[in-house]
Amino acid sequence: MRVDKWLWAARFFKTRGLSAGMVTAGHLRINGNKTDKAAYKVGAGDVLIFAQGRDIRVIKVLSCPARRGPAPEAQGHYQDLTPAKDPAPASTPQTETGGRPSKKARRQFDQFMTDASKR
Repeated sequence: MRVDKWLWAARFFKTRGLSAGMVTAGHLRINGNKTDKAAYKVGAGDVLIFAQGRDIRVIKVLSCPARRGPAPEAQGHYQDLTPAKDPAPASTPQTETGGRPSKKARRQFDQFMTDASKR
Protein backbone atom coordinates (compact mmCIF):
# COMPACT_ATOMS: atom_id res chain seq x y z
CA MET A 1 0.00 0.00 0.00
CA ARG A 2 1.21 3.55 -0.71
CA VAL A 3 2.66 5.24 2.36
CA ASP A 4 0.55 8.39 1.97
CA LYS A 5 -2.62 6.31 1.72
CA TRP A 6 -1.59 4.20 4.74
CA LEU A 7 -0.93 7.29 6.90
CA TRP A 8 -4.31 8.70 5.91
CA ALA A 9 -6.17 5.40 6.45
CA ALA A 10 -4.49 4.91 9.84
CA ARG A 11 -5.79 8.39 10.78
CA PHE A 12 -2.47 10.15 11.34
CA PHE A 13 -3.52 12.91 8.93
CA LYS A 14 -6.93 14.40 8.23
CA THR A 15 -6.58 14.30 4.45
CA ARG A 16 -4.57 12.25 2.02
CA GLY A 17 -3.17 15.47 0.59
CA LEU A 18 -1.71 16.42 3.97
CA SER A 19 -0.05 13.03 4.33
CA ALA A 20 1.31 13.17 0.76
CA GLY A 21 2.62 16.70 1.37
CA MET A 22 4.46 15.61 4.50
CA VAL A 23 6.06 12.71 2.62
CA THR A 24 7.06 14.73 -0.45
CA ALA A 25 8.59 17.39 1.82
CA GLY A 26 11.00 14.70 3.02
CA HIS A 27 9.74 14.47 6.61
CA LEU A 28 9.34 10.68 6.66
CA ARG A 29 11.76 7.84 7.33
CA ILE A 30 10.87 4.27 6.47
CA ASN A 31 13.06 1.70 8.22
CA GLY A 32 15.59 4.46 8.88
CA ASN A 33 15.82 5.64 5.25
CA LYS A 34 14.51 9.07 4.21
CA THR A 35 11.97 9.08 1.43
CA ASP A 36 10.16 11.81 -0.47
CA LYS A 37 7.95 9.58 -2.61
CA ALA A 38 4.32 9.36 -1.60
CA ALA A 39 3.95 6.22 -3.71
CA TYR A 40 6.57 4.30 -1.67
CA LYS A 41 5.15 0.89 -0.83
CA VAL A 42 4.78 0.07 2.86
CA GLY A 43 3.79 -3.24 4.41
CA ALA A 44 3.69 -5.19 7.66
CA GLY A 45 6.89 -4.90 9.68
CA ASP A 46 7.97 -1.49 8.35
CA VAL A 47 8.85 1.22 10.89
CA LEU A 48 7.81 4.79 10.07
CA ILE A 49 9.31 7.86 11.74
CA PHE A 50 7.65 11.23 11.09
CA ALA A 51 6.72 14.50 12.74
CA GLN A 52 3.13 15.08 13.71
CA GLY A 53 2.61 18.50 15.21
CA ARG A 54 5.37 19.02 17.78
CA ASP A 55 5.84 15.30 18.38
CA ILE A 56 8.03 12.76 16.60
CA ARG A 57 6.07 9.56 16.00
CA VAL A 58 7.64 6.11 15.67
CA ILE A 59 5.13 3.65 14.24
CA LYS A 60 5.43 -0.03 13.34
CA VAL A 61 3.06 -1.12 10.57
CA LEU A 62 1.15 -4.27 11.52
CA SER A 63 -1.21 -4.48 8.54
CA CYS A 64 -2.71 -2.50 5.68
CA PRO A 65 -6.27 -1.28 6.20
CA ALA A 66 -8.80 -1.92 3.46
CA ARG A 67 -10.58 1.35 4.19
CA ARG A 68 -10.35 4.44 6.38
CA GLY A 69 -12.51 3.31 9.24
CA PRO A 70 -13.11 4.60 12.75
CA ALA A 71 -10.17 5.38 15.03
CA PRO A 72 -10.35 2.20 17.17
CA GLU A 73 -10.23 0.11 13.98
CA ALA A 74 -7.34 2.18 12.59
CA GLN A 75 -5.32 1.74 15.80
CA GLY A 76 -5.29 -2.01 15.23
CA HIS A 77 -3.17 -1.56 12.09
CA TYR A 78 -0.10 -0.15 13.85
CA GLN A 79 1.94 -0.30 17.03
CA ASP A 80 3.04 3.00 18.54
CA LEU A 81 6.73 2.82 19.49
CA THR A 82 7.01 6.52 20.34
CA PRO A 83 9.01 7.00 23.56
CA ALA A 84 7.07 8.45 26.47
CA LYS A 85 7.49 12.19 26.93
CA ASP A 86 8.78 13.67 30.18
CA PRO A 87 5.98 15.33 32.13
CA ALA A 88 5.90 19.10 31.84
CA PRO A 89 7.26 20.92 34.88
CA ALA A 90 4.65 22.45 37.13
CA SER A 91 4.35 26.17 36.69
CA THR A 92 5.63 28.22 39.60
CA PRO A 93 3.72 31.18 40.92
CA GLN A 94 5.07 34.61 40.02
CA THR A 95 7.08 36.29 42.77
CA GLU A 96 8.27 39.83 43.35
CA THR A 97 11.77 38.98 42.11
CA GLY A 98 10.86 37.05 38.95
CA GLY A 99 8.30 36.97 36.21
CA ARG A 100 6.55 39.95 34.73
CA PRO A 101 6.87 43.28 36.51
CA SER A 102 3.87 44.62 38.37
CA LYS A 103 2.20 47.81 37.23
CA LYS A 104 3.87 49.71 40.08
CA ALA A 105 7.32 48.34 39.17
CA ARG A 106 6.77 49.25 35.52
CA ARG A 107 5.86 52.85 36.45
CA GLN A 108 8.98 53.10 38.64
CA PHE A 109 11.12 51.82 35.77
CA ASP A 110 9.56 54.27 33.30
CA GLN A 111 10.15 57.14 35.78
CA PHE A 112 13.77 56.04 36.24
CA MET A 113 14.36 55.95 32.47
CA THR A 114 12.76 59.38 32.04
CA ASP A 115 14.96 60.86 34.78
CA ALA A 116 18.07 59.20 33.32
CA SER A 117 17.42 60.62 29.84
CA LYS A 118 17.18 64.18 31.26
CA ARG A 119 20.70 64.03 32.67
